[in-house]
Amino acid sequence: MTDSPRLEELKRRVHRDPASISFAALAEEYRKLGMFAEAIETCRAGLQRHPAYISARVTLGRALVEVGEFDQASVELEQVLRSAPENLAAIRALADIHRRRGEMPEKFEHYDAPAAETRIAVSTAAAEPSTSTSTSTIAATAVQSSDVGADFESPALVELEAFLLAITRARRDVAHYAVR
Repeated sequence: MTDSPRLEELKRRVHRDPASISFAALAEEYRKLGMFAEAIETCRAGLQRHPAYISARVTLGRALVEVGEFDQASVELEQVLRSAPENLAAIRALADIHRRRGEMPEKFEHYDAPAAETRIAVSTAAAEPSTSTSTSTIAATAVQSSDVGADFESPALVELEAFLLAITRARRDVAHYAVR
């Protein structure tokens, strides 16, 4: 891979001050360039000095996802969500792990009815009762208020529902581990 001017500047910055938090920007740049091993190594080294740096941990998790280290990525991303439960990048990365593993909640796997009411029931069944504006509730409202004649079997809608259910599953996993 070819080095970008930004990458070179970040490397110089981290080399000048190895204890700085610039390591996170360097790791993210590596990740964006597809240099996942470098991103992982940079994050792990920096997180030894700055273990609470959330964006660096998200970058580590996302890089681990790209190299197929789903278990390690889940650990990192779940740690992020314990500190910042609304971190969208971590939620998306966990949803991506579930998607790549082919893990779909049972309610979604057996789901074949095209009626909007069924889709709303599937979406709201996954909603957390304690969260009045959860992602699943918002999705259910969007589906409920959409045109009844819409194509409810569209791949985009199915993928969106899968994503929302994976997010809900990830939040429940995080809540489960946070209680321990």
